[in-house]
Amino acid sequence: MLIPGERLASHLEGELRPLYVVHGDDPLLVIEAADAIRAAARRRGFDERNVLTALPGFNWNQLSAAAGSRSLFGGRTLIDLRIPNGKPGRDGGGALQDYAAHPSPDALLLVTLPELDWRDEKAAWLAALGNAGAIIKLVAPKLAELPAWIATRLRRQEQSADAEGLRFIAERVEGNLLAAHQEIQKLALLHPPGPLSLAAIRDAVLDVARYDIDALREAMLEGDAARYARTLDGLRQEGEAPPLLLWALTEEVRALATIHSGLAQGKALDGLLREARVFGPRQALMKRALRRFDRSRSLAALAQAARIDRMIKGAASGNVWDEFLRLGLGLASES
Repeated sequence: MLIPGERLASHLEGELRPLYVVHGDDPLLVIEAADAIRAAARRRGFDERNVLTALPGFNWNQLSAAAGSRSLFGGRTLIDLRIPNGKPGRDGGGALQDYAAHPSPDALLLVTLPELDWRDEKAAWLAALGNAGAIIKLVAPKLAELPAWIATRLRRQEQSADAEGLRFIAERVEGNLLAAHQEIQKLALLHPPGPLSLAAIRDAVLDVARYDIDALREAMLEGDAARYARTLDGLRQEGEAPPLLLWALTEEVRALATIHSGLAQGKALDGLLREARVFGPRQALMKRALRRFDRSRSLAALAQAARIDRMIKGAASGNVWDEFLRLGLGLASES
């Protein structure tokens, strides 16, 4: 079963499928779709959540074990399976097909992946998951469609802008939905509900003191602890959404862990960078980060990111921003 992204909300109002696959070319859309499925699952009594991250060397028996485990409190479990590189491999493909053939009645499986190429979309494991459940493929709006997308987001926070204002935001973010989301959130913080003037939009979007997530990622990879702390504080004061921040930082940590695993197996670095979707100037940053610390530190950072995720979801106590600081400073520092 294929569900267009724009129809997901109405689908989730009805009976849930036993499993869902979410993939797409923009992290914001994947985050939001997965969050919507998690929320619908909680409303249906899936009170427990088991997060599995399929990095290289992942034991796929964990999937069947998670499906077979019964809650101590009689509830049902959401199995949150993440495949960062989008390729489960032979063992993973087999495990996913086995699960699709016999989905657990006491569990709901949510599989999130990055954008899949045409070969992966024809894979037997994906077809099996689609036959047993639902696949949501998310496609970012084209540049010409971005002003309308921004207008829809502004309406959700009871704001509006004319065509010139919408076009200004769209041109400023250059198709980056995460950046567009940040600008829209900023407008909600700075201005009350109602129409927004072009001058108000310009003042908010062109704020030269603004901090952004890309700068935070760069500071972490470069090992610039002072810049990381300063940028993180700026994002906190601007009201940045913690789930988006966590996605961005975890993406870098997962890439580091995946590449370290491949290097340990004797694979070539350039090929591993391509597999991890590290391109352009980011490659130089990643190479320097790889030299600063080993795989054990990246795995520890992944575990810390998982704790932050639980805190954001209300499943663990603590200060999310303090944990973000510990995560980044731990990776920015020398070993």
